[in-house]
Amino acid sequence: MIKKILELYEKYKEIILYLIFGVLTTIVNLVSKYILLFILLDAKDPIQLQASIIISWIIAVLFAYFTNRTFVFKSKNQAKLKEFINFIIARISTLLLEMFIMWFFVTLLNLNSDLYVIIFTIISQVAVVIANYIFSKLFIFNKSEDQKK
Repeated sequence: MIKKILELYEKYKEIILYLIFGVLTTIVNLVSKYILLFILLDAKDPIQLQASIIISWIIAVLFAYFTNRTFVFKSKNQAKLKEFINFIIARISTLLLEMFIMWFFVTLLNLNSDLYVIIFTIISQVAVVIANYIFSKLFIFNKSEDQKK
């Protein structure tokens, strides 16, 4: 049984590690966003809502880049600045996705109670994690690109 689990882990190690660090990144994002939305800012104010998304995004992206580069994709790319810029560009696209989801449901549809803010934050995070894995795997930490350099 343990041998089978270890075999599955080795086979899917990258995805498992991505999910673990994705969850940790999401926790970093949610904790920082919670502090901003419910302690420092007001989620019912559209500008403060978007500001909290951006600030918590910056914190989470920095955490995600270093953990993905080091532990998940084990990047050996020497062009770290280019890799980081590509990572930021991909994350900006998923930030815009998150901002759109939150704007559409919380601001446009006026579903702005604390419960709805939490629900739509979770929904947007699921979409963001999936999109971020695809971008990271195919475009940012592409091992064939590392080998060319």
